[in-house]
Amino acid sequence: MAVSSSLLKLDQIQGKGRGLIAAQNLKAGQIVLTESPIILYSTFPLFSDSSSSYCDHCFRSISSFSCPSCSRHRFCSQKCLSLALKSSHSSWVCQALSHLRDSGSELLRQSDELQVQACFVVAVYNLSLISPSSVQILLSLMGTPDEAIVKASSFLHSLISSLCPPQDHQLSAELTAQLMAKDRLNSFCLMEPYYPDGPQRSIKAYAIYPTATFFNHDCLPNACRFDYVEDGVPGDEHNTDIVFRMIEDVAEGGEVCISYFRINRDYSTRKRILMEDYGFVCGCERCKIEANWVVDDGDQSSSDFPHEWFLKKYVCEKKNCSGTLAPLPPKDDDEPSDVLECNFCGNLKVEAA
Repeated sequence: MAVSSSLLKLDQIQGKGRGLIAAQNLKAGQIVLTESPIILYSTFPLFSDSSSSYCDHCFRSISSFSCPSCSRHRFCSQKCLSLALKSSHSSWVCQALSHLRDSGSELLRQSDELQVQACFVVAVYNLSLISPSSVQILLSLMGTPDEAIVKASSFLHSLISSLCPPQDHQLSAELTAQLMAKDRLNSFCLMEPYYPDGPQRSIKAYAIYPTATFFNHDCLPNACRFDYVEDGVPGDEHNTDIVFRMIEDVAEGGEVCISYFRINRDYSTRKRILMEDYGFVCGCERCKIEANWVVDDGDQSSSDFPHEWFLKKYVCEKKNCSGTLAPLPPKDDDEPSDVLECNFCGNLKVEAA
């Protein structure tokens, strides 16, 4: 698979499988990848008590224009509405979602999780019409269906494929299970806006970025992701692009890793999340050290923790945040920036000299 960045190369990483390595020397703050999603869908259950306040195409917070057919789906601008009607909210998608929300729908009695999975299946069936090659890219990603996904895919395929089935629709229940497994393992979350005194941020959309999905995890990452959904202009087709920026320098040939969650989590929590959500045990240097810590009355002894400086430097201290800080891109003269940006709340921090 081709990588959409000249700064990164896809390679086999010992003990990890495929991963992304530096194609040249990379500097802290350098943007190494900017990528658009090949599939994007809402996390709001079909029978949610509250309607989404986000654009159903680019997921900005403003939604002023309604779908002319169903009136339920809203968009931030006339441009987003026009784009959606030709792609993410086609006439078939509109009809399928309307049927699924019908009071007699079999989904009414199902869990919120299955209702969100139904949104993915509708989105990927639509993708098979407008971009069959994108579906092939999805199928090339990692992810194997388990028993729960096979059961869910069988139910959803029988339900959705019978709803105004698009011509030339050829996705079987088996392929649906494969695609649902790829989605579970490879999707990124687009989060609700950050508010210092507000509730915990929730996920407003899931998206799959075909190159970004090959970033492996490290509990002390050398790169991190940014998204600027709320900063874009209404109707901007790149509002949902994801940006990856280096935290530290990496020499050519070195692996570029991100953290799959906020880096200040304790060892036991990180271990549980990685096994439950991704199916592996992390063997990074930080985990090797923390795995040997002595637990005494619920507290872990960190007397021998050489990576403490990393957390102090790169974890945002803003209230209700704990995001990851990365330097802004280098200045015009290639001098490194002394300003760090948080990938969670957007706070800027000047690095102490």
